[in-house]
Amino acid sequence: MYDLNKSEIMELFHFDTAARVISEAYVASSSGHVQTGDVVHLSFPEFNGDCHIKSGHIRHTDTYVVKIASGFYDNPSNGLPSSNGMMLAFSAMTGEPSAILRDEGWLTDMRTGIGGAIATKALASRNAERVLIIGSGIQARFQATCLASLMLEKSFNFFIWGRNENAAATLVEELRGQNLNVDLALDLKQQVSLSDIIITTTPATSALFGDNLVRPGTHVTAIGADTQGKQELPTSLLESASLLVCDMVSQSLNHGEFQTINDTNLSKNVLELGNILSNSCAGRTSDNDITIADLTGIAAQDIAITTGIIDAAALGKKN
Repeated sequence: MYDLNKSEIMELFHFDTAARVISEAYVASSSGHVQTGDVVHLSFPEFNGDCHIKSGHIRHTDTYVVKIASGFYDNPSNGLPSSNGMMLAFSAMTGEPSAILRDEGWLTDMRTGIGGAIATKALASRNAERVLIIGSGIQARFQATCLASLMLEKSFNFFIWGRNENAAATLVEELRGQNLNVDLALDLKQQVSLSDIIITTTPATSALFGDNLVRPGTHVTAIGADTQGKQELPTSLLESASLLVCDMVSQSLNHGEFQTINDTNLSKNVLELGNILSNSCAGRTSDNDITIADLTGIAAQDIAITTGIIDAAALGKKN
């Protein structure tokens, strides 16, 4: 059995491989080839924290995975990371444990970043250049770096807006240190109206910006809403969008960004990302479409990225 810590996991990680297997996992999930357990949510409002437990198995694979991930959003003010957790892998043939990945939440952050990048690449206009990231935490950083890594052929202009301007400025400098073209966004309304791509990465419980600000042709990837009561986008934006896409319909309508339209006819129009990636459903059809992707995070992503690390560890052992 493998027992790997965060640094060992990061050494074994390969971005292109992870992006490929996560994309394949979305397709498998939307094709009905993934057995997914009900998500367990634990809430710790007195500490501004929550914990999610996800589990699943992709048909005809050797491993099932249980993932424990927490987010305690006041931690950075105390010098601690907001994310933590681990991945537990078991044999799907015998039930024996095969790996403990003590990733401290890093794999969850990375698979979320890659998932957002995959959705954005699939749905944004081919001419998109200006990217607004709302939020200044760990996931804001991963969304920027993963999108840049997945679309090396593009030269994006990133803008970072956060409620904490100092944290946003710090993130801007960090991303510049990774050779990204990044500026601090001071006026959120103005930046929303100017952006080709908007990525929201906050634990907000009400819309981050007002109605009628997003211009035609914009793509929005919403990452933050992963429990009931969270919301980042105005409901009117969902109502006016040309295309609503999510990673898993049942999760999105229950506790994702699209929970605000769960009881409306719009819920019938929500498509899954895997069906677009497999070309069984059409994605963006016009440069004037407003497209929205709501990503709650699915077990198939955890299985894919975990299995990739285990395979890399096994290959290293053989060598």
